[in-house]
Formats: sequence, structure tokens, C-alpha cells
Amino acid sequence: MNEQSKKRKTGQMPRRPAASPESADLTAVVDALSDASDAMARQLSGRRNNQPLPARDAIISIVEGLRSVLFPGYFGLSEINADSLRFHIGSQLDRLGRSLQEQIKRGLCFLCEKEQNGLCHECEIRAKDMARALLSSLGRVRHLLATDVLAAFEGDPAATSPDEAIFCYPGLRAITDYRLAHELHLLGVPLIPRFITEHAHSQTGIDIHPGARIGESFFIDHGTGVVIGETCVIGKRVRIYQGVTLGAKSFPRDKCGDLIKGIERHPIVEDDVIIYSGATILGRVTIGRGAVIGGNVWLTESVPPGSRITQSVAHKIRYQKGGGI
Repeated sequence: MNEQSKKRKTGQMPRRPAASPESADLTAVVDALSDASDAMARQLSGRRNNQPLPARDAIISIVEGLRSVLFPGYFGLSEINADSLRFHIGSQLDRLGRSLQEQIKRGLCFLCEKEQNGLCHECEIRAKDMARALLSSLGRVRHLLATDVLAAFEGDPAATSPDEAIFCYPGLRAITDYRLAHELHLLGVPLIPRFITEHAHSQTGIDIHPGARIGESFFIDHGTGVVIGETCVIGKRVRIYQGVTLGAKSFPRDKCGDLIKGIERHPIVEDDVIIYSGATILGRVTIGRGAVIGGNVWLTESVPPGSRITQSVAHKIRYQKGGGI
């Protein structure tokens, strides 16, 4: 065995250093990612006004700030008291309004059909009006959320106080973000409403489209795996559990084979309905007032008010030595 072999065997031989990223030839990678024939490159080159998209981190910061205004002391600064409340809310709203206006303007300019070659004053004015309208809606949003908090406390025997529901419940977190996103959706703000609810989805496992219409005193217990589609209409005092899907039964297409957007394809859930875990309700069907939908039920037809829908009763059958199976 020669000297080099001995050194390799004993571990004394230095290893060949790995090639550093700086030494790699990235030209081919850059060319591939910049290829004008690529679908993503065509999408980017087709943008008007060369405007940036809304910033993800900025939107998350805005939502967290709004949460601290809607629930002062619970989120954001916890040292809020009666003396500092008005200053806290006022200063937050001033900061959030300006930041929200900028992000809305980015979304509007990104999709603007006009060639501006610079600032789009029309988009700027619209963004300012939309941001002000969202802030003006916060009193109504807070009222709805107060009913949601009470519904969570009264609907869950494990809840020790409304404060616990505000602090801890993922359902309330998802509903808060939905209610803010829904207001922006109604105002016609592009991109941002969907980002807000999808971010909440990633944090809670609860997927609520901002276009859904949801009444007061709404309670999602546990929550993981809940899906509520774009055209759902949910009444007052509705309670749903984990794994519930309020979805579409089919996706109609036009003559060219493209999906038809915006049609009413999700369920209507009337007041005082309870939907237990794992239930799947599909299509533009109506769940009548006061109905109870049992766990793991599959529904594609309307249900009259006051109904009790459950799975078929399980039958116990004895088999001997595998006979009859």
C-alpha cells in the first residue's frame, strides 16, 4: 500500500474541496429562466406599466395591525389600557391606512389596462378611496366578530372565557381574516383578499373564500380541513366542525372548454344549522333553517328546515370461518 493510500485509509488525506457556487457557470440557468418563449416569461413581459405586485410581508403586517385594532390588547401591544386606547387605535389606523393604500394601488396598477408610463393617478385615487372604505367598515366588522366570539364561547363547553376564544381558537383567527378580506372583496380590490384568506388557510387549515357571504354568530369548532367555497351563503348562528366541505358539485365549461367563472355553485346554509365533522355538501343546494347534518354525510340535494340527516345505521353481522364475506 503506497503512502497516499495509507493516508486515505487513516483519514489523514485532505478531501477535494467542493466546487463553490461562484465557480459554476450559471449562464445556461439564467438563459433558461429568462427564455421569452417560457409561459412565465411571457406572463411577466405582458404586464402593463411594469408595476410590482403587492408585497406579501406588507399585507401580513397590515392584517396583524388590523387584528390589534379589532382586538386591542389581545394582539400587538398588550399594555393597552383605557387611557391609551384611543391613541393606540388612532395611530395604528393612520399607519395602516397609508400602507393599505399603497398595496391596493399596486394591485390595481398591476392589472390596469391603461398605458401610463409612470404613476397611474386613477389607480391612486381608487386605492385611497378603497383604503378609506375598509377602515370605515371596521366598526361593523368588529360587531360581527363580537358575535362570533360569543358563539365560540357559548358553543364550546371547553371554552373557559371569550378571551380564550380570541387568543387561542384557529376558527376565530380564520373568520377574522375572512371578514376583513370579504370587505376588500366587496370593494373590488384585486389579489389582496384572496392572499389574506389563503394565508389564514396556511396558518389554520381553514379555507374560506373571501367571496363567501357569512352571517353573524358563526362558529367553526376545531376547524382543520374546513372548506367554504366562493359562492356559499351562510346564515346566522351556524356552527360547523372540522373537515366540513361546502363545495361545488361540478365545474361547467364554455364552448371553448374553459371553466365558466362566477356562477353560483356552492351551498346555501340557512340560520341555526349545525354541520358535524367530515360532512360534504356539494352544489347549489339549500340546507334549511335549523337542520342538523351528521358526521361524514354526503349531500348533493337540498334539505328541508328542521331536518336531521345522518348516515345509514351500521348492521352487525356475524360470519363463521369467513363465510359470506
